[in-house]
Amino acid sequence: MMKNFISVFILAFLSATTVFSQNKKEVLMTIDGSPVYANEFKRVYKKNLNLVQDESQKDIDGYLNLFIDYKLKIAAAQAQGLADKRSYQNELSRYRDQLSRNYLFDNKVTETLAREAYERGKVEIDASHILILVDYEAVPQDTLIAYNKIKSIREKALKGEDFTQLAKTNSEEPGAKETGGNLGYFSVFSMVYPFENAAYNTKVDDISEIVRSRFGYHIVKVNDRRAKMPKISVSHIMISDKKGARDFDPEQRIDELFTMAKQGESFESLAQQFSDDKNSAIQGGKLKPFSKGDLRATEFENAAYGLNKVGEMSKPVKTDFGWHIIRLDEKLPMESFEDQREELEKKAGEGDRSKVVTNAINKKIKDKYGFKKEVSYLPYFDTFVTDDVLGRGWARNPVPAEDDKVLFTIGDKDATFTEFATFIAGRQKTTKPFKQKEALLVAFYDEFETEILKDYFKMELEDENEDYAAIVTEYRDGLLIFDVMNENIWEKAKIDSIGLKDFYNKTKQKYQWKERVNVDIYSATSEMTAQQIQKMLADGKTTEEIKADLNTENKVNVFITPGLFEVDDDKLPKNLEMKNGASRIYEISDSFVVVNIKEMLPSGLKSLEDVKGRVLSDYQNELEKNWIEGLRSKYTVEVNKKALKRVKKELR
Repeated sequence: MMKNFISVFILAFLSATTVFSQNKKEVLMTIDGSPVYANEFKRVYKKNLNLVQDESQKDIDGYLNLFIDYKLKIAAAQAQGLADKRSYQNELSRYRDQLSRNYLFDNKVTETLAREAYERGKVEIDASHILILVDYEAVPQDTLIAYNKIKSIREKALKGEDFTQLAKTNSEEPGAKETGGNLGYFSVFSMVYPFENAAYNTKVDDISEIVRSRFGYHIVKVNDRRAKMPKISVSHIMISDKKGARDFDPEQRIDELFTMAKQGESFESLAQQFSDDKNSAIQGGKLKPFSKGDLRATEFENAAYGLNKVGEMSKPVKTDFGWHIIRLDEKLPMESFEDQREELEKKAGEGDRSKVVTNAINKKIKDKYGFKKEVSYLPYFDTFVTDDVLGRGWARNPVPAEDDKVLFTIGDKDATFTEFATFIAGRQKTTKPFKQKEALLVAFYDEFETEILKDYFKMELEDENEDYAAIVTEYRDGLLIFDVMNENIWEKAKIDSIGLKDFYNKTKQKYQWKERVNVDIYSATSEMTAQQIQKMLADGKTTEEIKADLNTENKVNVFITPGLFEVDDDKLPKNLEMKNGASRIYEISDSFVVVNIKEMLPSGLKSLEDVKGRVLSDYQNELEKNWIEGLRSKYTVEVNKKALKRVKKELR
C-alpha cells in the first residue's frame, strides 16, 4: 500500500498545473471535454523523468499513459465530492498558510527574534519568582488589586526582605509554599516570552520590574547565570521491554551486554547485533548529537551528561523505551547561528513571540494593499452576541441588511459584520474559556482581522506568483489523489476480508516458505568457548545449562539467540550447512558463532495470516488496476495528436 501511495503522491506532488495565460496554452488532451494543457504535461515530464523506474514509462507515449491515469484519478476525486470534504479543505488551508509564510514573513523581525533566542540559548538562568494570579480578561478592579499587591511585595523585596520567604507567604503559584518560588535553571523557550524577557534582562541578585503574562503579574529574582552545556554525541545499545513476551529477560540481557562491553567486546559490534534501536544499530549505536531537553527522556539525558570522559560507558539505564547502555563519543562546541537559523526562526513564529511576528505581517499586508478601518465592531456586537457565547452555545441570527456594515477594507475586499458574526459562531466552538464577553470579542476580532488579511494575501499571491500557484496546485492534487486512493483502494481492501481471501486463494502459489530451521544461535567471545559449546551440545546440554556453565556474574562468555529462520536469513551465518545438530564455528564480526539446528522444516505454502501484509498490498494493486480500467471506460479521453507531436519534438 505504502509503495503505491509513495509513487502516486510523488507524481501528484511534482506535477504542476499552472493557471496563467491559459489562452496562450495549447490543449494536449481533454477529459470529458475539460482541457489539459501541453505546458503542464511538459513540466511534469521534465521534473519526474529521473524518478520513473519503469523504463517503458520514460518514453513519452508510455509516460502519457501514466499521466492520463493520474488525471483520471483527479477527475474521479472531484466527481466523488472529495474536494468538498472539510478535512480536505482544512488540510489544504493549513498548507497554503504554511507555504505563504515563505513569501509573507517579515524576515527582519523574525531574524531579530531568532538571533535574540540564539544568544539567550548560550546561557542558563537560575531564578525565583512571585506570581499574583490575574488573567487578561479580569475586570479592571481585579487587575488593579493584583497589580498593587505585586507592587507592594516588590517594594518589600527591594528593601531587603527575604525573597524566598516572601514567595512562600505571598506567591499564588501552586507549590510556592514548598519551593519558595525557585524555578531552577532554565534557558530560552522554557518560559513564556514576557517572563523570559524579564529573567534575561535582570542582573544576578537583582529583582525585575513587574511583568505581565497570561498567568498574572510576576516579579523575578535572578539567582545565578551559567553557560549552557554544549551538545554531546553518544552511542547506545537498547533492549526494548515493549515487545511483549520474549525468549529472554530484557534486564538480564542488558546486564549481559554491559558485562561483555566492559570485557572489551566491540561496542559497535554489540549494538549492530543485539540493539533493538535498529536505526542507530546499523551505525554501531551512534545517535545524533543532542542537548538536555531534546530527547524527552530525562533518565537517558542525565545518564549521558553524567559521563565525563570520551569512551566512558554508563551502567544500564531504564527509560520508557527500555534498557540502555550509553557511551560518550564526543562533547561538541556550540553551534553557530547559521546552523540553528531554521529551527530558531520556526520557534520565533510560535507562542508569545508569534504576536510580534503577526503584528509585523499584518502591517506588511496593510501597507502593500491598502487598509481602511470603517466602523467599530464592539458597540454593535456587544449587544448582538449574547452571553451564551461564553458557554459556546451562541445561536447566530442573520445580521439585518440595514446593520450589515463594513468593518474594514483590505485592497478590494470588504470585511463585513456578517462575516465577523460567522467567524464568531464557528470560533466559539474551539475557543478557550472566557469569563467576559468583551474580552472574547476583542480576542476574536484580532483573530478575524488577521485571518482576513492573510487570506487576501494568499489569494492575491496565487494571481501574482506563478511558482506559488503551481506549488499550491501540486499539493491540492496530491491531497485529492491520497483521498481518492484511500477511499477506492486502500480502505476498501482492508475491510473486504472475503475479497482478500478469494484473492489469496487465486494467487497463493506466489507465497511460499523457503526451507526453515529452528535453531539456537550461540555467540561466543572466543574460539575456545565456541569449541566448548560444540562439545556441550554433543553431550546433550541445554541452553540454560550451557549459559550457567560458561557465564559468571562478572563475565559473559556466550550469548544465545533462539528462533525459527528461513535458510537465507541474515541472522544465520552465510553458507550454514543445513543438517541437524551443532554447526562448525563461524567467525562473525568479533564473535565466534555456533548454530544448533534442532529442526528443519521443508518449503511450503504460507498461510494467509503469515503473509497478510504482502497479500493486502498485492490485492490493492489488483483493485487499482481494475479501477483504472473502469475510469478509462467511464471518461472520454481525446488526445490532440498534432499537439502531442509538437510536445515530442520539443522534449526530444
